[in-house]
Amino acid sequence: MIDFVGSLEKVILAFLPIILAITLHEAAHGYVAMKRGDMTAYRAGRVSFNPLRHVDLVGTLLIPGLLFLSHAPFLMGYAKPVPVNARYLHNPRLDMAWVALAGPGMNIILCILSGIALKALNLWGQSGAFIQFFHALSINMIFVNIFIGLFNLLPILPLDGGRILSSCLKPSLAVKFQKSEPYGMLIIMGLVLVIPWVFKINPIGMALTKTGRFLVELMFSLFGIR
Repeated sequence: MIDFVGSLEKVILAFLPIILAITLHEAAHGYVAMKRGDMTAYRAGRVSFNPLRHVDLVGTLLIPGLLFLSHAPFLMGYAKPVPVNARYLHNPRLDMAWVALAGPGMNIILCILSGIALKALNLWGQSGAFIQFFHALSINMIFVNIFIGLFNLLPILPLDGGRILSSCLKPSLAVKFQKSEPYGMLIIMGLVLVIPWVFKINPIGMALTKTGRFLVELMFSLFGIR
């Protein structure tokens, strides 16, 4: 007999952290852009905690879903990029870097808050299904936010890492690099899905897994969690 309650709980524990991480990640981009002079994201309704405004078919549903079904060691994804018009920013090159950093920065904040919540739950020492659920949710929030933050820092446009790299390059090199953006999603799909499936090797996944596990262990050590 199928345990529907248990299965539903697993799905919630897997996807709720992703939805929260991605939604707040994108809202942070829009918020910083707004503070730096660009109201484009705000007018488009993207400075919002509503997940539906940020969902991307591939990044929010397909990639996490395939990773979940394939029992991958971690889940990651991304949402629709927040529209930013650099012309309205106070200092376009510098501010674009700050806007890009805001997303992973939010993931760090969520990771720290989840660590605090997990520490509080451990100190409380209570048991029960409700406590166990939030204990598992806090752990998953730490893992998901670390991996989503790392994934988005890959130096590929339109990911945050690509935006940051573009802001750091000389203008002439930045223009050349920006020409790769239309192919960015294809590159990401190839690295994350196609290459592992065809060649049975996943260099991006391996790099993210090793780095992510180190950061997770560091988080647990900082909060005294075992």
